[in-house]
Amino acid sequence: MTDKLMNLIGQRLAGLLLVLALHAGVFYALWSARLLPAPTDTATLFVSFIAPPEEKKSPELQRAPVPPSKQQQRPVAPPQPRQLVAETPVTAPTDPVAPAPPPKPIQAPVVLAPVPVAAAPAPAIAAPLPVGPVALSSELSVICPHHPDRRYPNMSIRLGEEGRVVVQVELSETGQITSAQVQSSSGFERLDNAALAAVRTWRCTPATRNGQPVRATALQPFKFELKGN
Repeated sequence: MTDKLMNLIGQRLAGLLLVLALHAGVFYALWSARLLPAPTDTATLFVSFIAPPEEKKSPELQRAPVPPSKQQQRPVAPPQPRQLVAETPVTAPTDPVAPAPPPKPIQAPVVLAPVPVAAAPAPAIAAPLPVGPVALSSELSVICPHHPDRRYPNMSIRLGEEGRVVVQVELSETGQITSAQVQSSSGFERLDNAALAAVRTWRCTPATRNGQPVRATALQPFKFELKGN
């Protein structure tokens, strides 16, 4: 902190000395200018302007204008239009006159019968594609490569609950399961919920229609039996 303060004080002193040196130089220059002797002899210069000589006008320019002659003032009559008369040869009454040729017979126009034009075949109308999801005929597990098995609820095992659950599932265009609901219940809510929880974890291949992925619906049965466990 002390070094920074000393550096700041040194910079300010250097700036102050520089300002004082500049002021001293200016005062010295002013003082030297006052010591120069003022000029004693003065001379007055007079300038006179000489007017340019006047231009002499030539006698031709001062000559009065010549009035136009009478011949030039005579009006000129416009030329009269000439009429051209074509003379036709006069036929003497004694000259023989050739008879006029007989008129040519007028032929009736020939009307051609119209040629029947075959009607163009009507363009085939493409059948509209069905709207809505595709219903799969097979079980959902066929198009789902990753389908873990359902988990038997522990409480159902203790109580001896058994049954068959049918779940209806809807798939998106990407193969994701968008909805699942119980179509046929087992009679036990715990078994139905276990089937729904199991099917929602499956990963499936999307169904296609005309080569394009579409939504689809499928059924998947789940059988809960204590004998197999």
